[in-house]
Amino acid sequence: MKLIVGLGNPGKEYERTRHNAGFMALEALARRHGLSGVKQKFHAGVLEGRIADQKVMLMQPLTFMNRSGLSVGEAAAFFKLDPEDILVLVDDLAFACGQIRMRSTGSAGGHNGLKDIERVLATRDYPRLRIGIDPRGRVPQADYVLGRFSDQQLEAFEPALFTACDCIETWLSDGIDAAMNKFNPKG
Repeated sequence: MKLIVGLGNPGKEYERTRHNAGFMALEALARRHGLSGVKQKFHAGVLEGRIADQKVMLMQPLTFMNRSGLSVGEAAAFFKLDPEDILVLVDDLAFACGQIRMRSTGSAGGHNGLKDIERVLATRDYPRLRIGIDPRGRVPQADYVLGRFSDQQLEAFEPALFTACDCIETWLSDGIDAAMNKFNPKG
């Protein structure tokens, strides 16, 4: 079993905001593989199915970003998952909109959702796929991440959702190193 977690905030007011890039990538993956029928488990909306010959659970925590670890921790304990079997999809202010980067470990980089997952798992050694949403410039961080993408940003972001799905599928079929080698920016 592999757990793929898209980070975001639940509710209509947060739909399609920059901070919900993880939710959006997870939804694109579910659509691509015809997974539907969301159930509520582990304080999250979940879908179960198979992708790349792997049994997967797709998860959107319903706890708000700062408490994402609750859902991840409950599912990890229930399925007895190792951290390397959990992939977290997350927005990142450090990358250009639409750029993706897969990592097998790393810091939370100030991201409260990742901080909470690291706290619950007691490690930072779990895969994460960072999805760029552009640096915030002079806009306060909370206002920026909770804001909607500009039309120009959407032109870069929407194709990145398909690339993110390709990257996730490579992680599932060939492992983290193959995904990083194929999809991370060179240089």
